[in-house]
Formats: sequence, structure tokens, C-alpha cells
Amino acid sequence: MRYGDLTAVDGVSFTMARGEVFGFLGPNGAGKTTTISMLTTLARPTSGEAWISNHSVTKAPNAVRREIGIVFQDSTLDTKLTVEENLDFHARIYGLTNRAQRRRRIAKMLKLSELTDRRKTLAAKLSGGMRRRLEIVRALLHRPNVLFLDEPTLGLDVQNRRRIWEYLINTAANDGTTIFVTTHQLEEAEQFHRVGIIDQGKLVACDTPAALRASLGGSLLKLRCAEPEEAARRIMSSTGLLPTVNGNTLSLVVDSPGEFLAEELGKLGGLVKQVEVVEPKLEEVFLSLTGHGLRDAEVTGGGAWREVHQAQAKKVGR
Repeated sequence: MRYGDLTAVDGVSFTMARGEVFGFLGPNGAGKTTTISMLTTLARPTSGEAWISNHSVTKAPNAVRREIGIVFQDSTLDTKLTVEENLDFHARIYGLTNRAQRRRRIAKMLKLSELTDRRKTLAAKLSGGMRRRLEIVRALLHRPNVLFLDEPTLGLDVQNRRRIWEYLINTAANDGTTIFVTTHQLEEAEQFHRVGIIDQGKLVACDTPAALRASLGGSLLKLRCAEPEEAARRIMSSTGLLPTVNGNTLSLVVDSPGEFLAEELGKLGGLVKQVEVVEPKLEEVFLSLTGHGLRDAEVTGGGAWREVHQAQAKKVGR
């Protein structure tokens, strides 16, 4: 997708399975919103093609729209309507013309979102968490095959985030709804079936969270040492691994921290004063792949994996 001389999305390709929760991660300006816009027919690709339930987004946009539900980052509720009226209006737009069937469907969505006792409340009077739950069940009201969510839990507290994700994951499992979600909450992405990482318009990785974490090559071991240069020399001599040195701390990636420490601590002759083992998370994977954090002004220690691998690559002449 191009905007003049700017390529916003460059050759991105992936598939989503029925009932899969697919996370799309990337910093601001990476191409996430443009990708969603193309998949939901809000923007026409300048090249390439995409399909939703075997319908082309460029050749059959109306058919695609019938297959999808969308929850935007900014609220689109009509705050002058009640909870029930918001759902009823959406149902009518999507062709649920039978009054009895529409009422039954709305009642089910209200129960699932725990909003039954709020059905006569104006949307303007709802809390942030309630509004978000209402928007999500509204998007699911017409039983879409694919649900698109753009930062669905942004600004919500931990309890509301957990409640929303329990509902969404159950929906995917029980109804077979495919969920495509963007989020800056990396701890949320740990529970997705697969995660795609986009940076500068390119898809740099796409796999399960476990496989992405494993791609870092092991656990990060941090050793605070009295004589870091000497400790690094001994480790390199004994194991062939090249630690990075930052002040009085050595960092290296090892497959088995317990075995490494059992074999090497005695050889270091008391130089090690403190040991920290850091297991990889998606945050570290993201930083290792892109060289920067997911959020602006983000503080993270994940760069150590990247630094260690770069140092090791230099050592072996790759």
C-alpha cells in the first residue's frame, strides 16, 4: 500500500485460521492501521490482494463487510442511545429484521457481556470497561466470521482487560470466530494463537508466542561481577561464549542457566557477586527483531539478547 512516495505496507502476507486469535504487533507508524483498513475494505490496496472468507477485498467489498465485525480504537457508540438501542440499531443495519430473533440475540449478547441490568442505561453513563464490552458484543451481534479489534483494551484496568479477553478467547473457541487484534499490551499477546510483528511496513516475524520466544536462543543470564573483564575472559576461554559487558554486569544467552552456573561458577573464583536469570518474553523478541520498543519512550532490557547475538556473530565471523 503506497501513499505517494511512502510505502506504508510492503509485501505483507499471512493467513488466519477459523477460530484463531491472531495478534498484530508494531510501533506507531509500522503499518498496522493501514493493514486493518485494507482488510476491512476501508482502504483499497494499491497492489496485491486479500481475501476474507474467500471474498476478495477489492472485487467483493460488500461481501467482505457482511463477513466481518470491527471494533475501532476510538469509541463509535451513540452515547444518546441506551445499551439496548445501540444493539438494536446495529442489528437492523446488518439485516436482522425478524423482531423476535433480534430480541433473543440482543438478550444473549447482554447476558454474555454482563450488561443485562444496564440495558436501559444511556451509553454516555457507562464506565470505560462497560462501553468496551458493549462495542465488542455489538460487533459480534450479526455473527461475523472475522472480528477485527484495534487496541480493544486501551486505557482499561487489569480486571476489565482480563474479563474482555476471557470472553473473546471463549468466543473464538466456541463459535469459531477468527479474531484479528492489534495491541500494545504484550502480556495480552502471550495468550494469542499466533503473533505477527510488523515494522516499517514489513512483516518481520509470524509464529506462535512460544516459537517467537524460542527464537531468541535461550535464557538471558546476567552476572554482576567484581572484575567483569576478567570474568568475561574466563567464560569465553571455558565455553567459547562471548558475554557483553555493561559496567560491572556480564550478559550472555544460554540454553540451560542451571547447568551453566553449576559448571562455571567455580571456575570464576568468586568474581560473581549476583546472578539474574531473565526468561524471554514477547517484548524481548520484538526488541531483538526491530531494534526498538513497541511503545515510544519504553524502558526495556530486551536489547541484551540482540547485543549478545551480535557480539557472538562478530566472534565467529558471520
